[in-house]
Amino acid sequence: MEDGFPASKTFNQGYSLTYDDVILLPHYIDFPTDAVSVSTRLSRNIPLSIPCVASPMDTVSEAHMAASMAALGGIAIVHYNCTSSQQASIIRSAKSLRVPITPSVSFASPVDGLPAYHGRYVFITESGGLPSKLLGYLSSSDCENLKDKPVKIFDYKRDCKSVEYVNWDCDLGKIETLLDEKDSDFLVLERDGEAVNVVVKEDVERLKGYPKLGAGTVGADGEWMVGAAIGTRESDKERLEHLVKAGANVVVLDSSQGNSIYQIEMIKFIKKTYPQLDVIGGNVVTMAQAQNLIQAGVDGLRVGMGSGSICTTQEVCAVGRGQATAVYKVSSIAAQHGVPVIADGGISNSGHIVKALVLGASTVMMGSFLAGSTEAPGAYEYK
Repeated sequence: MEDGFPASKTFNQGYSLTYDDVILLPHYIDFPTDAVSVSTRLSRNIPLSIPCVASPMDTVSEAHMAASMAALGGIAIVHYNCTSSQQASIIRSAKSLRVPITPSVSFASPVDGLPAYHGRYVFITESGGLPSKLLGYLSSSDCENLKDKPVKIFDYKRDCKSVEYVNWDCDLGKIETLLDEKDSDFLVLERDGEAVNVVVKEDVERLKGYPKLGAGTVGADGEWMVGAAIGTRESDKERLEHLVKAGANVVVLDSSQGNSIYQIEMIKFIKKTYPQLDVIGGNVVTMAQAQNLIQAGVDGLRVGMGSGSICTTQEVCAVGRGQATAVYKVSSIAAQHGVPVIADGGISNSGHIVKALVLGASTVMMGSFLAGSTEAPGAYEYK
């Protein structure tokens, strides 16, 4: 006796369905939740322990988000709303953050003013960020006396001799022990003479509340795997060179409509110039679009058009598709070629993640879902 509708019938009636138009029927459970494996693939050659990808948005994916996502078994795609050298620096920093702690501190260069919002400490580094050589630090009380003044007028080097340094790949347990033994408020993790992370006592306590950390998404070099977004302009070829040198493990061609001659030519260029580098194309919502990019050589597809919280493609250009239908249709053809699909957009709760995976996606890309989290760029402001 028929009870409910199979996907083949549901998605072949001419309707465009969103996640909220679809509900899954429950079945019989004879296993515990920890027996469930959600390991998957981002692209042909990049495995993940969890099917979660941080979106290439400047409010979501920078160094600490990338390190934290990798530590949890997912991955982040670093945005390109910056210069190519800045994007490359973010990638290098993310791969250096061996312990994925977002410090509750701020950073400044010797010649700049203090950041508008800062934590208990402001660390002065040569570049004004990490990784970089540590020059000194200021306490929060120092900062109160330095509002709107250049850092260089203050003797920020006075306490540098008391700073405790540890090796960059020190694990969390050892860091906690050292903080207690040395009675220090913070430790600086160092690699090749540069500070790559700062660990404050309060941050260690917060990190212990993370979900259980496994091996994480680690590349052959033993560092976190990090993705990077680029466009399809001629100048993006130069950007790509910077990103590859910085250690990017995968590139995502960031376009609201990926089925274009510009993207196809860029895919072919990347696969010819950097054959070891996985390329994810998109965005697409139809099988015909997907077929074009698969033939061009993509290692993954990004699906979604007008379904994200800030995507206005349907409103501005009158094109798009309900995300549930888009994921099902594209996944149907992508699976025939062994190409994983990223469901991009429309994820506002955990149920949407489940629906995307059931409909054929290998991973889901999350933007607003992660924006505003501790690991996202920006400072916390309370009013």
